[in-house]
Amino acid sequence: MENPEFIDIDLQPGHAIRRLHQIAVGIFMQEMGELSVTPLQYGALQVVHNQPGIDQRTLARAIALDASTTGGVVDRLEARGWLERRTAPEDRRARQLVLTPAGEQALAQAVPAMLRAQTQILAPLTPRQQAEFMRLVQVLVTQNNALSRAPAEAPSRPTAG
Repeated sequence: MENPEFIDIDLQPGHAIRRLHQIAVGIFMQEMGELSVTPLQYGALQVVHNQPGIDQRTLARAIALDASTTGGVVDRLEARGWLERRTAPEDRRARQLVLTPAGEQALAQAVPAMLRAQTQILAPLTPRQQAEFMRLVQVLVTQNNALSRAPAEAPSRPTAG
């Protein structure tokens, strides 16, 4: 097997995506400031807010995490007093997740910071490039979803009309 003489790692899509992820997380954490909400915690808070009573397994599929990582995220949010696990009335073994009033307040504080982070991440692109970038990212994520270690389950979205 031949050994390539030189491969420019900066031109490899996987490396560029990893770097962009590092940058995106750095910007996100900088915008969050003292609230110190991570991107994963924000995602969990937003999904539980959107779907009160969601179970942990469904949350994991919604934010594309494995069960143990999701459990850790839920544990940390619960320790901060932002989320509660409640026994499901129809299945005493199942636990439903709901935001506490403090969790709703934390999410309300986090949303403007999250939106600023998204704007800053895309700022180097023109509006047209931003739309095209997001379209292409969605194609890559959707088409490669099944190859993930924790595939996301597409959320049901309300339909217009």
